[in-house]
Amino acid sequence: MREFDYTIIGGGCAGLSLAYELEIHGKLEDKTLAIIEPRYEYKKDKTWSFWKVTPHNFDDCVKKNWENFSINVPGKTNYLDCKNYPYQSIDSGLFYKKINNRLKENKNISFFKNVSEINTKNSFIFNSVPEIKKSHLNLWQHFCGVEIETNHNFFDEEIFNLMDFDCEQRESVHFFYTLPYSKNTALIETTWLSKMNDNSQKDYDSQIKEYIEKHLKIKNYEITYKEEGAIPLFYPFYKKEKNKINIGTAGGMTRLSTGYTFLNIQEHCKFIRENIENISNASKFEISKKYQFLDDIFLRVLNKHPDKMSDIFFNMFKASPKAVIKFLSNKSNFLEDLSIILKMPKFTFLKALFY
Repeated sequence: MREFDYTIIGGGCAGLSLAYELEIHGKLEDKTLAIIEPRYEYKKDKTWSFWKVTPHNFDDCVKKNWENFSINVPGKTNYLDCKNYPYQSIDSGLFYKKINNRLKENKNISFFKNVSEINTKNSFIFNSVPEIKKSHLNLWQHFCGVEIETNHNFFDEEIFNLMDFDCEQRESVHFFYTLPYSKNTALIETTWLSKMNDNSQKDYDSQIKEYIEKHLKIKNYEITYKEEGAIPLFYPFYKKEKNKINIGTAGGMTRLSTGYTFLNIQEHCKFIRENIENISNASKFEISKKYQFLDDIFLRVLNKHPDKMSDIFFNMFKASPKAVIKFLSNKSNFLEDLSIILKMPKFTFLKALFY
């Protein structure tokens, strides 16, 4: 069986991002890479969105940028701007096409369906497939979204709705998320922050239909695309192994309080590329311990007091939007952290230290 210098297990967002980062910086000119990915065809299956707080390689895959957003709870709406850090939405179809077109040009890169097809004994492995131990106690962000096209102009394409809590909560945390790509097209997503053992929350289609037709009052529309997913709001099982690094969600690149992962992946890929010649001895790249600590408290509150979370999210954005965006994107300083903490219900969060 063939041997390779590097093996990437999982050719999704993290695996392909790393392969692309290594390729465009000439790190695979005299090294071989195997990418293990079972899918037979790459097609659009995800939408990755984030505030652009750092540069990345995929501006040409961005479907839309926004400089304004809103968040609302029943009876109240907060309109905010994000001109300093535009919110971007990446089309995974364009992302896959861009990367695969580039990787195909390098004869040192090969794709395989199963890791058993190659000899990995002397290969350095980058694994993007998380090992998740299922537990009914774990919190997840699970969601379903549809892109719709309306018969007439309906949306304000200059502003997206980050969180609309004016919907049924079912003793959990539930909101809708709307990204208007044009005046008559948008992604509308139902999102839950909850344990996954409650299947009663997974009637996604009826939730979306009711929101579109009764809340937004759109009667004539066509669904052109649908996506569904679940993001663990806990770190997957991690076991340190020689000549192996976990990347993506498997490598702890998901921000647990938000589910944001894309830009963390890009920064991790850059770190690996910069240290690739001595990767076995490189330090572990991780989200700052500060955010790990704050996220842990936040999720304890969410788990114990789901009924309070809509107001907590709403009030958090009463701090400077720039500070909140930097906080949610792992870029905030102490004073910015403090400005956000002061907007939180202090007694509730202090109690969470002892749950």
